[in-house]
Amino acid sequence: MSSQIALPLIPAGSGEPASIILGAGNRAVADALRAPESWPFRTAILHGPPRSGKSLFARWFASQQAGGVIDGVEGLDETEIFHRWNRTQENGFPLLLVADGLRWHIDLPDLRSRMGAALQLEIGAPDDDLARDLMLSHAAQRGLAMGEGAPAYLVPRMERSYAAIEKIVAEIDRLSLERQVPATLSVWRDALEAVQGPDQARLI
Repeated sequence: MSSQIALPLIPAGSGEPASIILGAGNRAVADALRAPESWPFRTAILHGPPRSGKSLFARWFASQQAGGVIDGVEGLDETEIFHRWNRTQENGFPLLLVADGLRWHIDLPDLRSRMGAALQLEIGAPDDDLARDLMLSHAAQRGLAMGEGAPAYLVPRMERSYAAIEKIVAEIDRLSLERQVPATLSVWRDALEAVQGPDQARLI
């Protein structure tokens, strides 16, 4: 069963969800972020697929004043990250690093050895419950009424990825506005076909 954790106040019109939806794919990450005192060397690295909420988790963690955050570590200077890790050891203030992909290739040997000892956190693929709740959350942010029966039709046919769920909701919204009709079966099916192909859209 999924649940939510609140994010700090977000300006109106920002397009960001007001909460993080928790489910089987990411609940362990949330639990670990609530207990940074247990991290080895006070350091954790958060990995996950695109659009899986890594930066939202990082912002929530920072809002709790639980530790420092470095987002998008792959694009940053490794020497500076190494110095930040050293400062973490000196001051005991936990450090969360967010990697853009599932793996972070590190060239600097000293940094690589230290990151290998850090807590590795990974956001997994969404299960049915999380996929449903993410779909409805994306729709709510757009002011889109998905229509009765949308989860029952869409969830079994969706690609099980965060990016695909977001794309399907965006396509449903686009088609509904373009055709000036409510989001019903024909719109759901056409959106699935546009994002994933006709075979997936017509699975029984």
